[in-house]
Amino acid sequence: MSSMREEYNINELNPRKNPYASRLKKQITINIDSSTIDFFKQQSADTGIPYQILINLYLADCVKNNKKPEITWK
Repeated sequence: MSSMREEYNINELNPRKNPYASRLKKQITINIDSSTIDFFKQQSADTGIPYQILINLYLADCVKNNKKPEITWK
């Protein structure tokens, strides 16, 4: 049976970097129209996926496919 050391060097315990660190989410504040939120909340009710995750999935898909917004001024 091995005994525990009195002191450990934390840097030597796990030198590997977190492979998921680049995928961490960042909390932000954003203004979104009520109708847009209602749309995603309805999609959430239909799919069972929380609406915030649906919004993130949609935005991530836009990034992946390099989708540009179609802007029309009224």
